Amino acid sequence: MAETDPKPRIVVKSTISDALFQQLRDLAPDYRVERYPDGVPDNIWAETEVLFTGRTVPTPEQAPRLRWIQLASAGFDWMLKNPIGQVPEIEITSSSGMHATPIAEYCLGMMLALNLKLPLMLDLKRKSEWPKNHPSAFGPAPLRGKTVGIIGYGSIGRELARLCDALGMTVLAAKRDVMKPEAREGWIEPGTGDPLGEIPTRLYPGQAVATMAKDCDFLVMTAPLTGDTRHMIDMAVLNAMKSTAFFINIARGDVVDEVALIHALQHDDIAGAALDVFAEEPLPLTNPLWGMSNIIISPHVSGDLPDYFERAGRVFAENLRRYVEKRPLINLLDRVKGY
Repeated sequence: MAETDPKPRIVVKSTISDALFQQLRDLAPDYRVERYPDGVPDNIWAETEVLFTGRTVPTPEQAPRLRWIQLASAGFDWMLKNPIGQVPEIEITSSSGMHATPIAEYCLGMMLALNLKLPLMLDLKRKSEWPKNHPSAFGPAPLRGKTVGIIGYGSIGRELARLCDALGMTVLAAKRDVMKPEAREGWIEPGTGDPLGEIPTRLYPGQAVATMAKDCDFLVMTAPLTGDTRHMIDMAVLNAMKSTAFFINIARGDVVDEVALIHALQHDDIAGAALDVFAEEPLPLTNPLWGMSNIIISPHVSGDLPDYFERAGRVFAENLRRYVEKRPLINLLDRVKGY
């Protein structure tokens, strides 16, 4: 009978390249680094100490030796609802930071599209007609000189701030604690973002989002879903916005009171919206958002990348290096804050 390998397991539940897989094995020679892209056999969990995963997780009973879970996603909200995510001895890290470029570019693209009235243009194209007063019907004003308010000043918010600042926009930002140093910790793609938090002309606490919204031409939600941010965008915030302003959400659907948002859009309280996330996904066919002409909707794709797990694997590799060297992990869940 073959001798059992006494080394603890590192389970990789994702599709990564052979080169990256070998890098992980080289980083942790005292572990059995194993890759299961199609599914993890039940008998593997018992000796697993580290897990890199998209959404596949064991039960606490299946994995009594599990000590660290590296998520391929940026958000912790779904994980905190899972029994294994509620085990306090297990450290949980995210891939926050790897989405900064695609999601910031998505937000900027939506800002341009809404400002240029592309939904109206496409609607008229389908009808094969232009309005008689087409200069005034479209009449896009440059983004330069407009004000964007960014709720949540993490990696995505900071990269969006950098892009908007380069276009000559005024940047405002709301964050959980405006008194703490502005240096951004965690995974940062080189050359991106606002590492020292120097771009916003003014910072607002989370409780003052409605005050910030009054001055914004675009209000962009990038904050994580927590108890504090659930329904943060409510009727009070929407009523504070200009009737010419646009709302963009790439965070989670439940950071918005969707009923209040639909009311604001139906009554032209705001000019329009771009929504990548919803309270219920997939968006039900009965939801009135489908039929609105002043919004752009997409199926939660703003952070998608063709090499998604390869990029997330690079974050895991950096954290694995730290784990083996017994150094602090980056993007570590703060269970008090919820992110």
